[in-house]
Amino acid sequence: MSHTPVHIFESILLLLASAVALSLVARRLAIPPAAAFVVGGMALALTPGPLALTLDPDLTMVLFLPPLLQASAFFTVWRDFRANLRPILSLAIGCVAFTTCAVGWILKTLQPDLPWAACFAFGAIVSPPDAVTAASVLERLHIPRRLVTVLMGESLVNDASGIVLYRFAVAAALTGAFNPGLAALQFVYVALGGVAVGIGCGFAITWLLQKLHDTHLEIAISFLAGWLAYIAAEALGASGVLATVSVGLWLGRRGHTMFSAQTRLEARATWSFVIFVLEAMVFILIGLSLRGVLDRLGPDAWRMLPLAAEVTLATILIRFLWVLLATYLPPWIPPGLGKSRPPTFAVACIVSWAGMRGVVSLAVALALPHDFPGRDVVLFLTFVLICSTVLVQGTTLGPLIRALGIAVNDDGSERAIKAQARASMLRAQLALLEQQSQDDLLGPIARDMLTEFRDRMEEAALDTGLTGPAKTETAAKIGLRLAALQAARAHALEQNRAGSLHDAILLSLERELDVEEIRLRADLRSLG
Repeated sequence: MSHTPVHIFESILLLLASAVALSLVARRLAIPPAAAFVVGGMALALTPGPLALTLDPDLTMVLFLPPLLQASAFFTVWRDFRANLRPILSLAIGCVAFTTCAVGWILKTLQPDLPWAACFAFGAIVSPPDAVTAASVLERLHIPRRLVTVLMGESLVNDASGIVLYRFAVAAALTGAFNPGLAALQFVYVALGGVAVGIGCGFAITWLLQKLHDTHLEIAISFLAGWLAYIAAEALGASGVLATVSVGLWLGRRGHTMFSAQTRLEARATWSFVIFVLEAMVFILIGLSLRGVLDRLGPDAWRMLPLAAEVTLATILIRFLWVLLATYLPPWIPPGLGKSRPPTFAVACIVSWAGMRGVVSLAVALALPHDFPGRDVVLFLTFVLICSTVLVQGTTLGPLIRALGIAVNDDGSERAIKAQARASMLRAQLALLEQQSQDDLLGPIARDMLTEFRDRMEEAALDTGLTGPAKTETAAKIGLRLAALQAARAHALEQNRAGSLHDAILLSLERELDVEEIRLRADLRSLG
C-alpha cells in the first residue's frame, strides 16, 4: 500500500497524540515513558488500521540519533566523564566485544542452522546498550552522580564499537573473509576519525556562534551541529556516533560563555520539547516495527519465542558476568585512563541491570542487507530483546535501586552547597560595588545599591544550613515572594485589559516574572 504525503502527515500527528497520551499513562503508573511508548507502539502495530509506517534504517539513524546523542553529551560533565574513563571504556569497548562474541556463540549453539557470521552480527547488534533508552530511564531516578556518569558515558561511546563489529560481521557473512589486522586498523580509524571530525565541527560551530549574536539563529545552529558532525563523519567512513558525542561535549563545555542568557533560556526550552518528541516517536516506532516483522515471519514468529527468550536471558547474564569480572579482577587498563575506585556489589548489580537496548540496535538490524542469511530471524530476536529490556529492566530499575539502598536521599547537602556558591557570588558582586563606590561618577549610585546587596548577603548566609525553624521561615519567605509575583502578574494583566499596557510590553514583563518564578519554585522544591 502506497502512502500519500497527507497520509504520512496524518500518521505523524497520530503518533504525536499517542505520545502525549502514553506519557500521561506513564506518569500515572510511575513507569519509564520509554516502556509506555514501546507498549503503545506494539498495540498500534497489532491493531488493524491505516497506520502502517515502517522504519527506514538509514533515515532513522540520521534523523533521531544525532540530536538525541548531542543532547546527552551536551549535559555530560566532562570532569566526571574523564575521571570515570576506565569503567566507561571497560563497558563501551570491553563489554561490547565480549557480548558480541559470547552472544554469537550462544546463538550458534541454540540455532546451528545460522551461519557463524550471522550469529556474530546479531551479537554486535545487541551488544551496546542505548543512550536514548538510558537517558529516558535514568533521568527519573535518584542515583549517585558517578553511577549516572558511567552509564551515560558508556551509552554515548559503545554504539561506535558495536557498529564497527557489526560491519565486520556483515562483511564476513557476505564475502566469507575476515582479516583481523585490517579490522583493528579500521576500528582505530573509525574511532579517532569520528572524534577528530566532531572536534573540527565544534571549532567551526563555535566560531560561527560567536559571530551571530541572534538567539533564534544560535538555537538553529545548535541543532545543525550534531547532524553536521554525524553526516560528515559517516561520509568519511568514520564514526558518526563519536563525532556527534564529541561535538556535544565540546559545545557543552563552552555553552556557559558562548551563549547569552536569553539564548540559554530559550534553547533549553526548545531542546526539551524536541527531545521529548523525538524520544516518544522513536520508541513508538520501535513498537510499530513489530507489524513488519510478524508479517514476514508469519506463524514461525511464535515458534521462535522460546529461542528469543533464551537469547535475551543470555544477553542480560553476559553483561552481569562482564561487570562482575571487571569489578573484582585486577584492572588491566592503564591507570592514566582515570583513577576510579572499584564499585560496590550493589552498584555492579545496577550497572549490569541497566543494559537496556533501543533505537540503535533496531536501526542496525533493519539495515541488514536483504540477502543476508537469517535476516528475519536476527530482526525478530533483536525486536524481542529490545522490548524485553525496555519493559522489564527499564520498569524494574527504580525498585531495584531502592531495594539495594543506593538511591540518593536529599539530606540538604546539595542545597547547602548551592547556597554557599550563591553567597560567594554575592560577595564578588558586593566587592565590585564597594570598589565602584569610590568612583567620582558612579560612587553615589553604587553606595545606594550596597544596602540591597548586603541584605542579600545576610539572607544567603542564613540559607547555607537550613534546619527546623529556619527552613520553615525560608519557605514562608519564598511563598510570600511567589504570592507577590502573582499579584504583579494580575496587575499587569488588568492594565493590559484596560488598554494601558501594550501586549508586547506585557510579554516582556511576563518573561521576567516567569524567570523569577522558576527560580523561586526550584528553591522551594529543594527545601523538601
